[in-house]
Amino acid sequence: MQYAAIVHRPMSEFAFPLDRTHFVFRLRTAKNDLREVTFYYADRADMAPELTFFSLPMPLIRSDMLYDWYEVTLETQWQRVAYYFLLDDGNSQYCFAGECFEKAEAIIERSEYFQYPFNHKADLAQIPDWARDAIVYNIFPDSFADGRRSISCIGKSETYGNYPSVSNYGGTINGIRENLDYIKGMGFNCLYLNPIFTAGAYHKYDTLDYKHIDPCFGTDADFKAMVHEAHSLGIRVIVDGVFNHLSWHHFSFQDVLKNGESSPYYDWFYDLPDPLVLPHDNEVPQYTCFAYVANMPKTNTACPALQAYFCEVGQYWLREFDVDGWRLDVANEVDDSFLRVFRKAVKEIKPDAMIIGEVWENSEHYMTGDMVDGAMNYDFRRFATQYFAENFLTAAEFDLRLSSLLMRYKKQMLPGQLNLLDGHDTPRFLSLCQGDMIKMELAILFQMTFVGMPCVFYGNEKGMMGIKEAEYRMPMPWETVSPLTDIYQQMIGLRKANMPLTHGDFETIKAEGMLLHYARTWKNERIDIAMNPGQTSIKYDISGECLLKKRASCGLLMPGGYVITRSVINGDHDL
Repeated sequence: MQYAAIVHRPMSEFAFPLDRTHFVFRLRTAKNDLREVTFYYADRADMAPELTFFSLPMPLIRSDMLYDWYEVTLETQWQRVAYYFLLDDGNSQYCFAGECFEKAEAIIERSEYFQYPFNHKADLAQIPDWARDAIVYNIFPDSFADGRRSISCIGKSETYGNYPSVSNYGGTINGIRENLDYIKGMGFNCLYLNPIFTAGAYHKYDTLDYKHIDPCFGTDADFKAMVHEAHSLGIRVIVDGVFNHLSWHHFSFQDVLKNGESSPYYDWFYDLPDPLVLPHDNEVPQYTCFAYVANMPKTNTACPALQAYFCEVGQYWLREFDVDGWRLDVANEVDDSFLRVFRKAVKEIKPDAMIIGEVWENSEHYMTGDMVDGAMNYDFRRFATQYFAENFLTAAEFDLRLSSLLMRYKKQMLPGQLNLLDGHDTPRFLSLCQGDMIKMELAILFQMTFVGMPCVFYGNEKGMMGIKEAEYRMPMPWETVSPLTDIYQQMIGLRKANMPLTHGDFETIKAEGMLLHYARTWKNERIDIAMNPGQTSIKYDISGECLLKKRASCGLLMPGGYVITRSVINGDHDL
């Protein structure tokens, strides 16, 4: 038995309540190390001299490259639970209790078991219910539209006070509003807009004024009208909050430049030198900023006054414009206290508002239920690139990486992950596929059938490509006709029509060679998907009512082939 690989932590992603009567318990072990794991549990507050334990089998549910994961869901009225694990490697049995390994016959004191002290209602990790059904369309406002099915591609130059505000292609808020019917027709029910507030650069990540729409994009009234119309069509709206940094033309930084340490805004910024001097061209700034971009000084989000300022901003757009959530730029660079305070402020105005953090790496730290509801799932993108676009991974290797995505978070947080193939900071996925539409189609299928919120960058449905920033942020090619439009509509329709794809468990059935066969199960309904991103035909075995089939016949999946079926089963499975 490889003791060093065995991990369990109470009150973490290894032990957590789903609600007031259901707990999930997980155990990680070395891969292929144990034959069997049994979960033993008792009422922690039992007044008897000795606790009475009950047992449940703990099935192996996932494996990654190094570890096996065992999981059990406990239904109980007890709010306090004492528990341990009986580990069997085929040669010996050990009790794993309270971080210690004891022989099965050992006597263990009440206080030495693992404990879930109390299932507090206030500590339940929850995300908005609507996130499960969300299919997100990500718009880079400057590049999308300034009219119905059109964009002028003519840049603008406006002013904010004495400072310029520019755009490259002329996209506007009214342009988005005039194309809401197109977005609805594609099947999307949620918009995520890259920054729209007053800023200098075309990308609008250097905020000048957090309370107004950038003049290049339109007016506050334009935005209010757009949100109202979106809601009338059943489309929610998430806006981009850039709180990790702001423009050096922002009033607070300008005041610090003028007044130094006597400025009331001095503590709003990180590690300011004395005196504060702006750098010359190509000179590394002496103050902390976003990366080393001098015109975007980094904010000190731990400062109570700044927290209050940003929280009021967060509430303002919910209260006055009825937006449905925030995507927090560079969420992994702001401090934890700000994320908690901001979340609380937002939920006070709209309890079902969605908060999504931009985190490029493992988001486990932020996905505990008290900071963000979800994160941009860049690991999903990376693994999808390696499997679908590059054929670098086999199906088994891809599945092992999926295990890491599924096991690092509390179960109820998984639907809040924003699963993207590309975005405003990455090459277009079709470019990574070398223009191969079939590879792109399979990736879209997987994106629409995996756990989490699918997020599609504007223009992907038009076959947009691009490796460099100036390429993947190009104007929306409204006149382009692409087979991907129909593919997206078909796959989105598939997701909407089948509840297991939005609410169900995810199970890998077979991952062999390039064949990936997985299932989503909810209540008594199961959706099976088998696909072949490889270059040779492979056999498959899948049952049920065929919902969709392409490049498949006579039990063979040809290169790029897939089959999707639906069947009725016994049992109750849901996330």
